[in-house]
Amino acid sequence: MKITRVETIPVRVPLRPQFIIRAARGTHAASPFLLVKVHTNQEIVGLGEVSCTPRWSGEDHFTAQHFIQTVLAPILIGEDPSHIEALSAKLQQGVAGNYFTKASLEMALWDILGKSVGLPVYRLLGGPVRDQVATKWSVSGLEPARSAEIASWAVDQGFQAIKVKVGLDPNADVERVRAVRKAIGDRIRVGMDANGGWSVRTALEVVSRLYDQNIFFVEQPVAAWDIAGMAQVRRRILLPVIADESVYTPQDATALVRSEAADVFSVYVGKAGGIAAARKVIAVAEAAGLACTIGSNLEMGVGSAAMIHLAMVTRGVRAEEFPCDIIGPFYYEDDLLVEPLLLGKGKAQPHERPGLGVELDEEKVRRYTVK
Repeated sequence: MKITRVETIPVRVPLRPQFIIRAARGTHAASPFLLVKVHTNQEIVGLGEVSCTPRWSGEDHFTAQHFIQTVLAPILIGEDPSHIEALSAKLQQGVAGNYFTKASLEMALWDILGKSVGLPVYRLLGGPVRDQVATKWSVSGLEPARSAEIASWAVDQGFQAIKVKVGLDPNADVERVRAVRKAIGDRIRVGMDANGGWSVRTALEVVSRLYDQNIFFVEQPVAAWDIAGMAQVRRRILLPVIADESVYTPQDATALVRSEAADVFSVYVGKAGGIAAARKVIAVAEAAGLACTIGSNLEMGVGSAAMIHLAMVTRGVRAEEFPCDIIGPFYYEDDLLVEPLLLGKGKAQPHERPGLGVELDEEKVRRYTVK
C-alpha cells in the first residue's frame, strides 16, 4: 500500500453561543480547523484533523493547509502508510513547530492502518487499560451567575468533575468559583484552569482564598514559559498543579520534572504532534511518578476520536483521578460525523469500527468549508 495524495479541507464551525469560551488567552467563538484525508492506492482513506487556533497554537487552517501541501504531503506521497514511526520522524523534521498540523497526518496514518487490518486504533496500540474514559466539563470565565448555570447544566448531563476558567481578574475568579461550588454542591469535584493568566503572587493569593471550596487542582497557574514560577507555586500550595501550555514535547516534560514544577501533565494528541508522540510525553511523566490527563483545544469529531483512543490504552493517563477534557463536540452547533462519538454522562468510549472509527458527513463538511 502506498500514499497517493493528501487532501485538505478548511472548515469553520461556530460554537454554541452559550458555550463560547472566555479565558485568560482570549475568547474562542469559532474553530478554524482543517480536515485531512490521506489517500492510498488501495482506496483506503485515513482521516485527520488540525485542531488549531492561532492565539493558542500559532496555527490555523490556512497555515496548516500551506505546510501540508508544500512540505509535509510530499514527504508522505509514495510511502507505505503503515511505517508510522519512520514517517512521523520525517514529518517532525519537515517543519519546525506546527504540532497540531503534523498530528493530523499522524492520526490519519493510524486510521489507515486500523482500516487495513480491521481493528480499532486502540487495539493496535496495545489494547484497553480501562472500559471507558472519565471526562470533565469546562466552565467558561463568565460572570458568576452564568458560570453557575453552565456548571449546573453539566452536572445534569452526568459530569462528576468540572473545571472553571480563571486567570482573568482575581476577585472575579474567586466569585466565579464560589458561585459554581454553591450551585453544584459538595459532591462534584471542581478544579481551576488559569491558562497562564496569573502571576506567582496572584496564584498564591487566589488559591489561598479558595481552600474552603474543596478545589482538587489548579491548571497552568502562571505563564507557559515561567517554569520557575510554576515550581514556586507548586511548593507553596496544597493542591496538585497541572501543566498544560508548558508541555508540548518530551523535552518540555523533562524540564518540568527536573524543576519539580507540576504534579500532572495535560497532554493532547494535537499539541504533542501525534498519538505516538503524546505517549512519549506521558512516558516521561510515568517514569517520574507523575500523572497525566488529556487536555483539549475543543477538537471536533476526528480529533476527539484520536484522543479517546489514546486515553483508552495509556495507563499513565490517570483519567479516574484527573478526568479528561474530551468534550469538544459538545461545544459546536453541528457535528461533522455521520455517527456522533460515544460521549455522555462524563464518559467517553471509542467506536469498535476499524481505525479511528469515524466517518465524515460529506454534506455537512461542504456546508462548513471555508471557500
